[in-house]
Amino acid sequence: MSDNTVTPTVAGSAATSPTKPLGEVIQIDQALVQKHLGEVVRTTVQDTLNALLDAEADRLCGAKRYEHNPDRVDTRAGHYERQLHIKAGEVTLQVPKLRSLPFETAIIERYRRRETSVEEALLEMYYAGVSMRRVEDITEALWGTRVSPSTVSELNQKVAGQIEAWRNQPIAGQHAYVFLDGIWLKRSWGGEVRNVSVLVAIGVNQDGYREVLGVTEGTKEDKASWQNFLRHLKDRGLQGVKLFIGDKCLGLVESLGEFYPEAAYQRCAVHFYRNVWSLVPSTKVRPVAAMLKAIHASEDRAAARAKVLQVVAKLHEMKLSAAATLVQDHIEETFSYYAFPSEHQRSLRTNNPLERIMREIRRRTRVVGAFPDGNSALLLVSARLRHIAGKTWGAKRYMDMSRLRDLPTTTADESQTA
Repeated sequence: MSDNTVTPTVAGSAATSPTKPLGEVIQIDQALVQKHLGEVVRTTVQDTLNALLDAEADRLCGAKRYEHNPDRVDTRAGHYERQLHIKAGEVTLQVPKLRSLPFETAIIERYRRRETSVEEALLEMYYAGVSMRRVEDITEALWGTRVSPSTVSELNQKVAGQIEAWRNQPIAGQHAYVFLDGIWLKRSWGGEVRNVSVLVAIGVNQDGYREVLGVTEGTKEDKASWQNFLRHLKDRGLQGVKLFIGDKCLGLVESLGEFYPEAAYQRCAVHFYRNVWSLVPSTKVRPVAAMLKAIHASEDRAAARAKVLQVVAKLHEMKLSAAATLVQDHIEETFSYYAFPSEHQRSLRTNNPLERIMREIRRRTRVVGAFPDGNSALLLVSARLRHIAGKTWGAKRYMDMSRLRDLPTTTADESQTA
């Protein structure tokens, strides 16, 4: 056979025609796959949570179900069902019931905290003027289920009632240290935007844990507003206060003397620094700041007073007589913390523990702009405070109060002049 022989081909074969795509031989229903995966996740989460609940019940009883064990302290009494919304859908928790012991579980506690954050988000959206359709979309993202407009409205009313109940609940125990501050927000009034103040108090209880003690609306940060706020705290049971910490707001010190005459007052050192800096040229703020901080770095009140004399003399040399007069006449108001245990003094010197919370509140309320009224501003601030108090902020011990109990009893007058 000759080398030039042409091999015959079949018409339409791959040898003579360009390759054509076969197309999608297998088509996948993406929605069906996602639904199946979601169901798998939902079922897995449900089984896992119920297994954890059973394990916690066994731990509380001291024995497994139906197990004969001399260490058993309780027995099962059935269970009740509770629905929990997750991203993959709704799961059914079978919460065990015990015959004598209360069944407390971290799973339900986590659900409660998350519910609080969702409630807060609903309030924030509602008062920010978010459309109801958008609220439905967001609640679906948060809960995995779409919430109707009527449900959102009812939930807002329910949450408002819960927040009011929380805000007015009795104050239990004693609180040696109380931090006071106010925040200015905007509200609409007759077509105009006006200021509204919200006053906040946090305290350290006898066990060393921080608590949100009160939050109220104030017309202004003036004497009448502080009087109403302190009356609100006193009527709800605030007692055992040895030291109030705050800025020298208008009427605050006089109101403290009226409602808590035995308590001392600590003027926030940082706010005092800012008052002094307002009387100092910008080019001299840094050296003046260093001198003021050196005063409060002193080991005791006597050393701090000696340092004040040096700083006042230095300010006069720098031709800063107004600043020198302010330091000489009012810095004693920032020395009250020296009468308390040295381990507590760093936390008592300034209002920073409350200032950090106020910054968080400002961050969350800034997106709202102007509130429709003062009550809506109060509700949102209260919702945020309740959320903060329910997290690790309120669950972590802040101070060892045994140091204060070991300290000799000191009256308010002695702590101011010692």
